[in-house]
Amino acid sequence: MTITVKKNLVSEAKYGLKCPNAMTAQYITIHNTANDASAANEISYMINNTNSTSFHFAVDDKEVRQGIPTNRNAWHTGDGTNGTGNRKSIGVEICYSKSGGAKYKAAEKLAIKFVAQLLKERGWGIDRVRKHQDWNGKYCPHRILSEGRWDKVKAAIEKELKALGGKASSGKTSTAKKKTTSSSKKRTSYALPSGIYKVKSPMMKGASVTQIQKALAALYFYPNKGAKNNGIDGVYGPKTANAVKRFQLMHGLSADGIYGPKTKVKLDTLLK
Repeated sequence: MTITVKKNLVSEAKYGLKCPNAMTAQYITIHNTANDASAANEISYMINNTNSTSFHFAVDDKEVRQGIPTNRNAWHTGDGTNGTGNRKSIGVEICYSKSGGAKYKAAEKLAIKFVAQLLKERGWGIDRVRKHQDWNGKYCPHRILSEGRWDKVKAAIEKELKALGGKASSGKTSTAKKKTTSSSKKRTSYALPSGIYKVKSPMMKGASVTQIQKALAALYFYPNKGAKNNGIDGVYGPKTANAVKRFQLMHGLSADGIYGPKTKVKLDTLLK
């Protein structure tokens, strides 16, 4: 049965604060709230306060509420103005996370079904699901992590998705494959350097750093729209280190912001 979403959308007058950018989502990010409020209260508080923090959906033990349109970005993953989490993912908050108990368990169960529904609607697989921690290292969804159940939650989402007739991972149509092949030819032109690159004084700079930045940009970890050359400047400064750190967090590497052999191998693999 389709889960009905009750909408209480933020006023367009507050788009500049809460959701300033148009978005074509690529991921779904799961959060645990830091309190024991209902979904209605979570959304009401979020859309009416003067903080920029925002998220698309809140799920409690009884219902799903929406506060931000899914074609607008939300500030929910802490990975910066142009971070992939903030700019390309749908935020889902699971309510009653502070104290846990029966209400939380019911909220998590409904959230699992709802995330599966979102995946099915978009033709996505379980590979599109992320936890907040993946984007900026924050210990969230805190209850799921502290109970060591992230893999079980993902497995439960995948089971629901299959029950809905969805797929385990995002496949490609034959047309998409052709596009990917063309894109891959472009991407493999990035001759990634060997060695260690990090923030230091004086700054490391040059063509090798440019190649690292372009490779990260090809995977949506280094966007800076509006800046000259999208911010690709050949300088290994804090901006580049943060992009590397987000990439490392996403792919199970030590998130130190230092480009080294393991990071190079993972980039090379994904760009082929």
